[in-house]
Amino acid sequence: MPRKFIKRFLPNHETIKRQKALKIFGNVLYNPNLWSLNRRSAAGAFAVGLFMAFVPLPSQMIMAAGLAIICSVNLPLSIALVWISNPVTMPVLFYGAYKIGAWVMSTPTQHFHFELSWDFITSQMSTIGPPFLLGCAICAIVSALIGYFGIRALWRYSVVRSWKKRTLRLKLPSSN
Repeated sequence: MPRKFIKRFLPNHETIKRQKALKIFGNVLYNPNLWSLNRRSAAGAFAVGLFMAFVPLPSQMIMAAGLAIICSVNLPLSIALVWISNPVTMPVLFYGAYKIGAWVMSTPTQHFHFELSWDFITSQMSTIGPPFLLGCAICAIVSALIGYFGIRALWRYSVVRSWKKRTLRLKLPSSN
């Protein structure tokens, strides 16, 4: 069942409650819906986490936590899924988002060499910024929808399969 598989990778809710960055949410973290793992909360958490993974801003985890609280979906899963865009995968994901945005806007892609400086960011945002931000928005929405409906379908498939196994087991004559 997906619940058992997902729970293996989730941190303990007490560990998350003790995080200093999440103290801004106060007593809202004691809402039991944020810690339950069912089809609705897992699918919503996938949507929140995958959406926030494509937001090109720092503190994605805090924004994912806030959105998970607003949507009342599984908080640990939402935060964990943001790490799909980590320092190793972020260049590939964001370059892909830029290419998608440029393709949708029908603009030629700009060749550039990334530099970690404020001057580079301000000078390049006028040329690569609009396709990049559009591509990030498209990737965020599409990945959130795929995550939401994919988890709902996978969860349903798992439950139906479990019920079929159970009915087969009950129909078999006992060997006593």
